[in-house]
Amino acid sequence: MKDPFDIKVESVPALYELFPTEEACLKHLESIYWHGDPVSPFDKTSKVYKLGNGKFRCKNTGKNFTVRTGTMFEKTKVSIQKWFVSIWFVVNQKAGISSYQLASNIGVTQKTAWYMLHKIRCQMYLANENPLENEVEIDETLVGGRNKNRHWNKKVPHSQGRSHKDKTPVVGMLQRNNMMNAKVTPDTTAKTLSSLIKQFIHPDATLFTDENSAYNAIGREYTRYYVDHSKNYYGWGDITSNRIEAAWTHFKRMVIGTYRNVLSRNYLQKYVDEFVFRYNLRDVDNSDRFNCFLCCSNGRITHREIRNRLWIELTENKQSLH
Repeated sequence: MKDPFDIKVESVPALYELFPTEEACLKHLESIYWHGDPVSPFDKTSKVYKLGNGKFRCKNTGKNFTVRTGTMFEKTKVSIQKWFVSIWFVVNQKAGISSYQLASNIGVTQKTAWYMLHKIRCQMYLANENPLENEVEIDETLVGGRNKNRHWNKKVPHSQGRSHKDKTPVVGMLQRNNMMNAKVTPDTTAKTLSSLIKQFIHPDATLFTDENSAYNAIGREYTRYYVDHSKNYYGWGDITSNRIEAAWTHFKRMVIGTYRNVLSRNYLQKYVDEFVFRYNLRDVDNSDRFNCFLCCSNGRITHREIRNRLWIELTENKQSLH
């Protein structure tokens, strides 16, 4: 079977040309997931019988399945072609795409587009779980509206500077010339930051941060250098955090330009995962980025789970950092 990565999907018109029917889309998924040799989602060791019309049977369990079984495409009422177009937009639009714009582009309701986008984002977390080593820059950003722009009776007192009373903190860790991880955290205390750094960064790595005193504790376990922004020092040779700060600039443009600062705290990690997925695959072409996503999109999630799972993940994240 032809290598699916040899099929170049460089644009949406090319996608429609390469996958004009549902059958063509399903064939591409089969080559992505199975590489020409069907595998039962119920028992990977079982022999598989081809029944025709895109259906297969697992010998050991006696259950029938298709290439969509057990994936994000299982039981969807939206055509796979529309899913492909949606995925292409999400992974290749630098600033992302809103549910209203996607609904207009593929001809579905805004509610359907919203669920489709979150199903896509729920598959992107794998690109945000990278082990980091060597030289790693770390910085936090706060997501939420500016206090000065709020109506007088909605302003939050004492929310200047590093306060996150009215915002949600996100901690980013970027290995120079390599991958980035970014996680929504309940706070930016020394305990939280230290736990996150130990989870993803090799003990022999060198850390580059700003002057935030919350990094002092972890600086006793890692080699750490910092720049003091409060004194207008932004870099001295290799001692800088400019790369991670530049990444946050791109993230904020996505938030402000596409999502208009209306990201719910409960769903924020998924938007962060979306950004990190694109950032970590920034050096590959549009076609490979599209196919890389399909390679990772082999887990099913329902609409109810989208609502419930994000609350659970938020709670588990808080517990793991404390």
